[in-house]
Amino acid sequence: MDSTVYEELKRIFHEPKRMAIMSALCAADRKGLTFTELKRGCGMSDGNLNRHLKVLADSGAVRIEKKFVGVKPRTTVFLTERGLDRFSEYLEALRVALENSLAAMPETRKTTSVQGPTVVAR
Repeated sequence: MDSTVYEELKRIFHEPKRMAIMSALCAADRKGLTFTELKRGCGMSDGNLNRHLKVLADSGAVRIEKKFVGVKPRTTVFLTERGLDRFSEYLEALRVALENSLAAMPETRKTTSVQGPTVVAR
């Protein structure tokens, strides 16, 4: 088995909540999501989301914009080009790792096959 596949499984994205954040931002296209939208969509508390966003922002995967809309503050999170590239590489490495694991299983335990992602045209 190729060990480089497992090196691509970056810990930054391998945490389930961060994977959820990145997936939600991918689905949002380039318009980003507000903090509230991410919080609701990912089922997280303010503190938990803040912690994960800090890790993602520090790595350059997301950009956080804070501004006032009228008199209310609004935080919007955007996926960066670098973040999209790194997350895509992570997903490809995860796909290969899952296929390798499935191939290594005894035939009697295989119940499903791993398929590539379904791409929805916008």
